[in-house]
Amino acid sequence: MNHPCVVTIHHRSAPRILFSGDRLIEVDLPSGTRVVYPQPPLSPLKDVEAAIRYAIHHPFESEPLYARLRPGMKVCIAIDDISLPLPPMRRPDIREQVLTIVLELLADHGVDDITMVIANSLHRRMTAAEVRRMVGRRIFEAFWPKRLYNHDAEDPDGMVYLGTTDEGDEIELNRAAVESDLLIYVNLNLVPMDGGHKSVAVGLCGYRSLRSHH
Repeated sequence: MNHPCVVTIHHRSAPRILFSGDRLIEVDLPSGTRVVYPQPPLSPLKDVEAAIRYAIHHPFESEPLYARLRPGMKVCIAIDDISLPLPPMRRPDIREQVLTIVLELLADHGVDDITMVIANSLHRRMTAAEVRRMVGRRIFEAFWPKRLYNHDAEDPDGMVYLGTTDEGDEIELNRAAVESDLLIYVNLNLVPMDGGHKSVAVGLCGYRSLRSHH
């Protein structure tokens, strides 16, 4: 059965482009190989900034972000790391675009006690250059490294033990997130199983928590 997303390689087929870490490489595949391509991408947003602002002001089954803000409150912003070895996103990174709008909203409501934590769980820490590229020069220079830093799951002083679930799973999370008045998570959704509320329990946890579900 023919399918538009499936191609069978023959001896005259051109090389195929594959991911290799964070690079793209050309590979000559043997005849008979079936190459499965993803469905075509969705149409791009015409106005990314407008879409971000709309999402922030019209969250699903929740009040808008501005309604949760008050002057002097402590806010922690968790940010997805580069956990998947994919080529870098075209700049500006979507996380920079989201952060720019969120930080602007916080400033407008008198919130300046802000900490940003890269939710890398037990992945390797992002380098300063990678963080700068992700959040942009202006945000990087304003926050790094005191108020923008990698989550350290192995730092006992930076973690808070919260107890256990009904199933006996231990819960420990990043201290900055636990002690904040409001936690905002900037997700980067790459595949359907990514993202959502589980990102906090994964990206900001320690080994005692992670071993229950990874």
